[in-house]
Amino acid sequence: MRFGKTLRNAVYPPWKGKYIDYTKLKTLLRENDVTGEDASDSEDNEWTEQDEEAFVQELLNVQLERVNAFQAETSQQLRERTTACEAKLRPLASDAEQEGPAPDDQQKRSIATEVLQELDSITKEVSALEKYSRINFTGFLKAAKKHDRKRGARYRVKPLLQVRLSQLPFNSEDYSPLVHQLSVMYSFVRETLSHDIVQPKEPERGFGRETYSSYKFWVHADNVLEVKTHILRRLPVLIYNPGTSKHIDTVTDDPTITSLYFDNPQFDLYNQKVARAPEAGSLRLRWTGSLKDKPPIFLEKKVVTDDDESRQVKVQLKEKHVKEFLDGEYHFDKKVLRMEDPNNGDNTAAEAFKRDVDEVQSFIKDNDLQPMLRANYTRTAFQIPGNDRIRISLDTNLALIREDSLDSERPCRDSAKWHRDDLDDVDMTYPFDAVRTGEITRFPHALLEIQLRGKAHNTEWVNDLMVSHLVKDAPRFSKFVHGVASLFEDHVNSFPFWLSGLESDIRRDPETAFHEEQERLARRAEEDMAVGSFMGGTASPSTRPLVGSSFHQFSAGSPSTVRRPSGVTEPSSRPRPSIPTLERRETEAVSEAPEEPEPPSRLEVFIKSLGLSPERWLGKESVSLPPGVRHPGYWIKDVGPVRVESKVYLANQRTFIKWLHISILLSSLSLGLYNAAGKHNQVAQALAVVYTFFAIFAAVWGWVMYERRARLIRQRSGKDLDNMFGPIVVCIGLAIALVLNFVFKYSSALEQSRNHPLPDVPGHTNSSAVNGVSWIRNPAQQVL
Repeated sequence: MRFGKTLRNAVYPPWKGKYIDYTKLKTLLRENDVTGEDASDSEDNEWTEQDEEAFVQELLNVQLERVNAFQAETSQQLRERTTACEAKLRPLASDAEQEGPAPDDQQKRSIATEVLQELDSITKEVSALEKYSRINFTGFLKAAKKHDRKRGARYRVKPLLQVRLSQLPFNSEDYSPLVHQLSVMYSFVRETLSHDIVQPKEPERGFGRETYSSYKFWVHADNVLEVKTHILRRLPVLIYNPGTSKHIDTVTDDPTITSLYFDNPQFDLYNQKVARAPEAGSLRLRWTGSLKDKPPIFLEKKVVTDDDESRQVKVQLKEKHVKEFLDGEYHFDKKVLRMEDPNNGDNTAAEAFKRDVDEVQSFIKDNDLQPMLRANYTRTAFQIPGNDRIRISLDTNLALIREDSLDSERPCRDSAKWHRDDLDDVDMTYPFDAVRTGEITRFPHALLEIQLRGKAHNTEWVNDLMVSHLVKDAPRFSKFVHGVASLFEDHVNSFPFWLSGLESDIRRDPETAFHEEQERLARRAEEDMAVGSFMGGTASPSTRPLVGSSFHQFSAGSPSTVRRPSGVTEPSSRPRPSIPTLERRETEAVSEAPEEPEPPSRLEVFIKSLGLSPERWLGKESVSLPPGVRHPGYWIKDVGPVRVESKVYLANQRTFIKWLHISILLSSLSLGLYNAAGKHNQVAQALAVVYTFFAIFAAVWGWVMYERRARLIRQRSGKDLDNMFGPIVVCIGLAIALVLNFVFKYSSALEQSRNHPLPDVPGHTNSSAVNGVSWIRNPAQQVL
């Protein structure tokens, strides 16, 4: 189906006219100008700079901005409507503080019925908005690809479009927090309507239950070794074939895994997976190493259920039986007979095995499945033997290769066989240089998957790794989806959102990553508080459990900004390692008794009395550790050699030089004033001393702040480098001195005019004469 028809079928009627105008873009592109490959050069030259500018302007500045603005506006409206529903339901919560009389049962049912209708409308629009974002995202990529294919000899738009898409939120909006709030309110409303008592909800999947939660990340090639060393300090490498490493000095290579994914020519499985359709299934063949070694081959069917759980059916095959099994001719008859043998068999297991075989073969036949895509990658697995609470895998050298036979003239795979002989017969390995261009895509990053079960969610080092700058969150990433979207883009009309992020650099500054995580935690805390009262007074679980991690106990920044209790030494006193490392320093245990707060100084009390924050104005923001929490030592962002640009140190030096400049100016002013005052002008002498004091204060303050900022830069602290106390003292002090100077001089002039009146002089007033004589008679006694 062409994308234009797919777009028309996907339009949500109330939002008609808000979608990408794909027809207009094709008109501007003048798609019908060139009808074939053998079009003349004169026709190609008809595309002018003005045509290109008009198309790019319409695509990037008109259509993209319009779609993004509508998505942002609609998303904000949905959040506001959700908040309004929360406000209506809050008086119905059992633990809500009522200002007026509590509503009776009839009023509760009326409010709950009204809110339920609104929740249905919100839920429907949230689903429609997600589909709206996906279909428009696909439309922009399709239009850019059509342009580059037709006009790409001189102009290319797709790289510029991908950069713009990565900067806009409409294609990467995460609706999970909003859906979670809606689900909590749905449950509360239904229980209210059924007159049931609202009970605390059972923890969600992966939070306290003995099921696995999986988290996926991208790892830049520069950070792969650092991630490996960080994991190796806590988990050993899992050896797939222990028999090959009987000696301690034997080094085993990481295994190469091949996964062969199935789909039909219409790519129904792909479309269901991208759209996250209920009961979406996938099928793959997987083996480790080379087929020449005759490894066991596993045929795996995986189905994702409505509650985001997964169910897997696995069948082990030999290579000689794979083709027969896929054709429905092989049913494991001998194995089933052995399992049904009453002497050493198990009828229950035999029945279960037969159901699995029938289910997989029916799935292949009903969906007309055939091998479509091959994923080849090297896997490093980490796990403690006998303990599967934490399982981590790191996949590198990922290559996605076409395995289809859709093109009868140039098939990638012989349709009579189940795999590509040109790859497996010669045991071709990464980077697969012999594969033709257009049949292979090499993923630029490594893939990290962390699987946690039960109490493993509260493991500190795992949580620190998941929020560090070393990894980039990639939820719902799929090798199968990415391979189809990259290699079969002409056959599908829906693309995953992460495609636009591949062109950007995923490496991040450690401190930036830390502050982004703090902001995310703050937003999640607000969302948990908003829905907590509907769950029986318990806070709703976050998407990623981080409880127990000292990395997230503080909000002031890095460890240098945290007030340390006794027994914990300053991190800067520890010599920094000369090579990058992720090893944390062992810290002493903190007493269970809470730390005694330091008494505030007089200056802090004065600033607080003015309604200001002493921490911000004095530049010593700190956080007290709660009882039982130990200091973490070093964050991941603070380890390794310090890499600070030279301009940061130079800016600190320039600031210090400015303070010295101010100090020299004030010293010169005080010295000149003192010398001109003479012996009898005590006011001028006193002001000269005051200016001298401010000159000394400016020099000392500049030096102290220079040293403090240099230390914070070396520690990579998250604390602000500015401090307003010193400049305010100097400015206010100088202003007061100037005002006193004027008051004293004006009083002296008035007293002199009263004690020594002058006769009237024609053309002059007494005041002007007095002032004139005063300034002429005794100029050395003037203060300024």
